[in-house]
Amino acid sequence: MNRLVLIRHGRTDGSDRHLYYGSTDLPVNAAGLRELRQRAGQYPSCEGFRVLTTGYLRTEQTLRAICGEVPHDVLPDFGEIHFGVFEMRGYDELKDRADYQAWLAGDWMANVPPGGESFDEAQSRVRRALGELLRRPEDVYAVVHGGTVITVMQSLFPEFVRTQYEWLPKPGFGYEIDLKNHKFRDIPA
Repeated sequence: MNRLVLIRHGRTDGSDRHLYYGSTDLPVNAAGLRELRQRAGQYPSCEGFRVLTTGYLRTEQTLRAICGEVPHDVLPDFGEIHFGVFEMRGYDELKDRADYQAWLAGDWMANVPPGGESFDEAQSRVRRALGELLRRPEDVYAVVHGGTVITVMQSLFPEFVRTQYEWLPKPGFGYEIDLKNHKFRDIPA
């Protein structure tokens, strides 16, 4: 693979409300779809790429808004983290819960939310899937999730001193990566 395009799905009610909603299959909201369609011409073309999504409704809708109806594969291992009992809840609702405070305490990357997976587990899953993709010859155009984008960018560009929040693109944004020359650019620019 020489090129990898990573696009974070469009805005959802979960992202607008700042909820933990990794494994919940939320759609892109009306405002998000409008924004994606307005920017559609600013994304790289899907032609010539192996196109994939995670199979979540929001990634499927984002792909259609950007590229239209194109054949694509589903790669579930590029899915977002499962927040367990914290799914579809926000900080204000959770802040006084002992299990939430325990999850945030100490090594929160390794801590597992009740009924979910840790950030470490999610990153291992994504890195495994990335390794398999990198061994394939075709270029990849992937519509995925924020956590997936962070993990991929941290894995491919460890020399960049960026926090996860600095790697996190806004909904509907992402990166075009030139693996051969080890560089990337923001999309849409």
